Amino acid sequence: MRIYLDNWCYNRPYDDQSQMRIHLETEAKLLIQDMVKRGDLELVASFALTYENGKNRFVHKKRLFQNV
Repeated sequence: MRIYLDNWCYNRPYDDQSQMRIHLETEAKLLIQDMVKRGDLELVASFALTYENGKNRFVHKKRLFQNV
């Protein structure tokens, strides 16, 4: 199955995890990320997503997107 994650998904782990909704969304994103790494899901991207992430001023966040 192919899956598309919008840019906010990649940034969610850096948000305030004290809020339950944000914490659960982060856990869901990390689970999906593990499924992609195992080959259970195929991650797809778009030009807009790649472009938007390329403008991210935080280098460590750019690298995470490139490695997923």
